Amino acid sequence: MTGPATPAAGPRGLRRFAGPRPPRPETCELCGVVVSPDGHRHLVETERRALVCACTACGLLFDRPGARTGRYRAVPDRYLADPDHGIDAAAWETLRIPVSVAFLFRNAALDRLVALYPSPAGATESELEPQVWESVLGSGRLAGLLEPDVEALLLHRTPDGRTTCHLVPIDVCYRLVGRMRQTWQGFDGGAEARAALEEFFAQVERRAKTPAEARPS
Repeated sequence: MTGPATPAAGPRGLRRFAGPRPPRPETCELCGVVVSPDGHRHLVETERRALVCACTACGLLFDRPGARTGRYRAVPDRYLADPDHGIDAAAWETLRIPVSVAFLFRNAALDRLVALYPSPAGATESELEPQVWESVLGSGRLAGLLEPDVEALLLHRTPDGRTTCHLVPIDVCYRLVGRMRQTWQGFDGGAEARAALEEFFAQVERRAKTPAEARPS
């Protein structure tokens, strides 16, 4: 006696034997060319506040001064430090940030500062009024140099009680958010997240110049 016929293997069944699919290569979201996952440009799509991957050629198209008011804006590559900023312990407490890191950018469409901080759920927006952030940052040199939508002021409250302030590309901040989300454990983030944070800010410090040093000669 023969048993019941074995069903033919459908697409789902075959996928079990095919193994995991290789990851799709990253591509320029404007022209479709494959880009390096470690070293490609980003644009900001200003209407959606979204980062867009771009190849070198497409990135250069939006790097010109005339392209700064369109739908896409190229993310710059400058890192600035302000060792003399005035964000002391009292000012940091005013901001009521539950973690030791926050970043702010000026949204051109809203014409105001938007403040976010890393969390296990991703980038979380501060509920404080923009005027509070303006009052804390208004006297700093970097706030006046900030390019809307594409650069951010990155604040870090260090274990020794200092608050560092850097002007950085906006995509760097979201890269930090992603790293924190991957490594976060427990209530305070855990040892791996703290180590990643320390390494990240060491890299920022190495790349950062003061506004005077970055000024073209």
